[in-house]
Amino acid sequence: MIVELIVMFFVGIMAGVVTGLFPGIHINLVAAGLLALTSSAVIFNVEPIVLVVFVVAMAVTHTFVDFIPSVFLGAPEEDSFLAVLPGHELLMEGKGFEAIVMTLYGGLVALPVILVFSFVFVYFLPSVYDFIRIVLPYVLIFVSLYMIFTEEEWILSGVIFIFAGFLGMFVFSLPVQEPLLPLLSGLFGVSSLVVSLKSAVKIPKQKVESLKKFRIGRKEFWRSTLAGAAAAPLCSFLPGVGSGHAAIIGSEINGSLRKNRRGFLFLVGMINTVVMALSFVTIYAIGRTRTGAAVAVEKLLGEMSVSDLVLILGVVFAAGISAFFVGLQLARLFSSRIDKINYRKLSLGVIVLLVIVNLFLSNILGLLVLVTASALGVFCIQSRVRRIQLMGALLVPTILYYLV
Repeated sequence: MIVELIVMFFVGIMAGVVTGLFPGIHINLVAAGLLALTSSAVIFNVEPIVLVVFVVAMAVTHTFVDFIPSVFLGAPEEDSFLAVLPGHELLMEGKGFEAIVMTLYGGLVALPVILVFSFVFVYFLPSVYDFIRIVLPYVLIFVSLYMIFTEEEWILSGVIFIFAGFLGMFVFSLPVQEPLLPLLSGLFGVSSLVVSLKSAVKIPKQKVESLKKFRIGRKEFWRSTLAGAAAAPLCSFLPGVGSGHAAIIGSEINGSLRKNRRGFLFLVGMINTVVMALSFVTIYAIGRTRTGAAVAVEKLLGEMSVSDLVLILGVVFAAGISAFFVGLQLARLFSSRIDKINYRKLSLGVIVLLVIVNLFLSNILGLLVLVTASALGVFCIQSRVRRIQLMGALLVPTILYYLV
């Protein structure tokens, strides 16, 4: 049994690397496929807890690795799209490796935060869950208005936010498979790549320096950590609310992070891991799931025991530490070779890949969503409005979900 657990732990890490590096191959797809094969796994006497170790290790590793294609290729996924904004700026300054290191640091700091909030969730979440559901939409309304009115061109920002909100509502009302895939790929991925094609961007040689060079100031560290600790747990158990919402809440309320790219990347990296890990704890605390990986764990285990929760937290820690070092090596590899590639051809290739992935995993309507979202993303970039306003595509439907 122990040997099986160890083997599936490392297989999960390798699977997390694959899902993290390849846009469109999300952990939810792998988890769904695993559930479809559960019956045959039982035939071969594979214990459910062994498969759970695989899912958890894969999910945690994914949260560390999926920033690499977001920063270097401009091809974001659901949990890492916000890193495109400051990450791509650092890439164009030859600091792509630094951008990834900041997200990895954030993921590493997330581990003790997860332990603290695991106890909080188990003992307090059942009693405050209903209250938080009532308060959440008003928090998101405040954050949305704050995002708009802190812009210099706040009228144009409001228009883009509203357009994005209508697009999100429209997309979620259509029979589109995997609706977030074409929506976020268009808003934050294809739009950036199209603009880079037009401007003939050339990626500069990347600086790959010692980790000692990448230190966060004490004040910056605590601001980012406290912002993440305040926002991430809130978004770990409510349906329709995820890492992107938590990053917005954390960065917009703590206004200093909006102008601090390193601190923001640290925050996003931390939140990504905290939200994923606490989604497993939520199963034990209130019996609710909000991620595809958590759904797989719940269906594999049924009712989660204390020993199951302890094992899962152990896997989260071990996978997080392993993924940190794996992420460093992958970041070094990408950094050393990205400047040798024709970025115009690479951008065109990634656009074609994203179109194919969306067509395969979604449908014709998904392709229409991709084109529309891309057009709105390009308009936002050309208008010089902060692209975080495009988060209206998720914020508006979420607010209406909890208000109605």
